Amino acid sequence: MADTGPAAGQRRSSRLPRSMKRFLTRSPRFQGIRFRMGLAMAIALLPILVLGAVQAQAEFRRQSVDRQADLQQAAGRAAMTAKARLDTATVLLGALAPEGNGPACSERLSSLVDRVDGFQALYRIGTSGTAICGGGLSGATESARFGDDTWFRRLRQGEPVTVARASRDISPTPALIVGVRWDRPRGVFAGAMAAVLPLADLQPDTNDRSLPAGAQAALTDEEGQVLVATDARAFDLQRGASLLGWVERARRGESATFDGWDATGEHRDYAGAALAGRDVYVVVSAPSPGLLSWARLNPIGVLLLPLAAWLTAFAAVMLVSERIVIRWLDYLERIASLYARGRYSVRPVQAASAPSEIRVLASTLDGLAEAISIRDGSLTESLEEKDALMREIHHRVKNNLQIISSLLSMQQRSLKDEPARVALGDTRQRISALALIYRTLYQSDDIRHADARDFINELVGQLVAAESGRGPVVTSSIDADSLVVDPDKLAPLALWLVEAVSNAQKHAFAGRGGALQVRFRVHGDTSVLEVQDDGPGPQEAMAKAGVGRTLMGAFARQLRGEAEVIAAPDGGTIARMIFATPEAVQPTDPQDLERSDAVVRPGTLTRVRR
Repeated sequence: MADTGPAAGQRRSSRLPRSMKRFLTRSPRFQGIRFRMGLAMAIALLPILVLGAVQAQAEFRRQSVDRQADLQQAAGRAAMTAKARLDTATVLLGALAPEGNGPACSERLSSLVDRVDGFQALYRIGTSGTAICGGGLSGATESARFGDDTWFRRLRQGEPVTVARASRDISPTPALIVGVRWDRPRGVFAGAMAAVLPLADLQPDTNDRSLPAGAQAALTDEEGQVLVATDARAFDLQRGASLLGWVERARRGESATFDGWDATGEHRDYAGAALAGRDVYVVVSAPSPGLLSWARLNPIGVLLLPLAAWLTAFAAVMLVSERIVIRWLDYLERIASLYARGRYSVRPVQAASAPSEIRVLASTLDGLAEAISIRDGSLTESLEEKDALMREIHHRVKNNLQIISSLLSMQQRSLKDEPARVALGDTRQRISALALIYRTLYQSDDIRHADARDFINELVGQLVAAESGRGPVVTSSIDADSLVVDPDKLAPLALWLVEAVSNAQKHAFAGRGGALQVRFRVHGDTSVLEVQDDGPGPQEAMAKAGVGRTLMGAFARQLRGEAEVIAAPDGGTIARMIFATPEAVQPTDPQDLERSDAVVRPGTLTRVRR
């Protein structure tokens, strides 16, 4: 069975490289439908570009073959032209051989050099390699010796014609020497005829229209040395290549074309042909077209048209997907974001003209918003009903506590025993403080919480007013910070305050009146509640304290704090309770009722759990 479902998706995702997962997580635009659809379309249309690249490569190869063929043909034509000059010299030397022994040999050869173009000198050479006669060049003497030259030794060994580069002793300018064997009857070697031809007259012509721009030509000997060239730098091969290697391949009948880098670092193609047997070769060179030569041959048909077709198809697919899918998804995303902010009255009416799949999705979203609106209305009604019931309950509890307080007051007036009267009075004050809590709750905007500052002001005022008609005047001042707390924390705080104020009324203000100061400060996680009087001091108050001091300690412990009674700096007594600041949990908005809690601190509302 195939592995499907969210767990399978998580397992597949976990197999991705960590760098890829981090990249996709940090780049949400690469996870969108635009990117994925564009990538899919690019891959689907990629064969068009591949086909264009294959065609371009084939065109490049065909051009390279044609170029080498053109160079080879040009080299052949250049060789034929130069070879015709050499053949002419060979025929002339063969004709002069029988007449080379006469007494006027030197005069006849000199006269012939003067009349025939392309000859620098002519020689009649004996069997030992010494010139019998000669003419044409200054310095062409009968004492010239060729016996040690390779070309002459080859003639002596039986070759009919040889060609070699003339030494500087024979010709001060670059020249070739052509030798023709002369035999007596029965094939006996009788010497040779030699002619000196200037290389400038044999240099190939590079004005051939079939040659590419920048073509150069040269003549080389059998060792690959350049005899003459239109530009010697084009034949100074680098990177381990040499013309000698090509000459050796040509002798073996292998390819007469090759490529290499010249002295200027330019890549060039070379082609050659034999000029005179295995002695002289013609080499033609042209700049290599490079990898982009197809762009000059057929840029539109080879690559531009496939590339244009690929771009057109890609743009068309992206445009259609944008108009049909993407813009409607963006529209539904905006509607969903409005729903997320609680604006369920907005409906996706524009989706009526969208494709059917989008209309179905919009209808589903509309139904979801309608269901949420109905549920919110029902919850709102339930909350309002619950709120009304809670207010009614608090109101009735407050009324019941007031009835109990009134009954205790009646009972107190009927008692003759003073300690009993005082005990009932203290109990009545505690019950009145609890009743005040419930009254504060049902009169506040939020029945679940109350502001400690407002409650302290009202409670202290109530306690002072209750004793105002029974003795000297007591004035009160209250300085309190705002702190929203729930009833569970407000009750021990209120009862501690009742005990502290009652102790001050009994021990500090009895028979004399005075000034009462109440301070409530919130210092972050710690709060301080103080009740200060201007009475005789803490020693007398502590001596007379009893159940009230015990209750104050118990109420402080309920708030995770402690209580103490100390002397005031200016005289009097300070009852102090230091406790942990209560936290009231309430939602910040209707949407947070289900997904968040909040901590209410002094003057702020901070969310603590999501």
